[in-house]
Amino acid sequence: MHEPTSLEVTEAELAGLPGAERITIGLRDLRAGDHTAEACLVACATVRLRSLGVFLPADLGLPEEPELMLYKALGQVHEDAYYRYNSLRQELDSFLASLQARRSRLA
Repeated sequence: MHEPTSLEVTEAELAGLPGAERITIGLRDLRAGDHTAEACLVACATVRLRSLGVFLPADLGLPEEPELMLYKALGQVHEDAYYRYNSLRQELDSFLASLQARRSRLA
């Protein structure tokens, strides 16, 4: 198990942010090697998440095109994958902006 450094965000610090529950599930799934819709959503933002202090190991085995994998996964479950995809991307953007704001306040 990875022990976070003082610059890294813990899962507890993500609590209360918009979409934190889905992102936390995605982080766990991605770290476990499960390419669920939530994991693909997180994979869409690995660079930004890392820049904000979220630990993501370099050897995650990320999908090459996480956006396409996410869309395909949603298409298997939802009638309107396009609407759901856009909704999840907006939630991800909101989460990232909120995390950045929280990190800025704490710095």
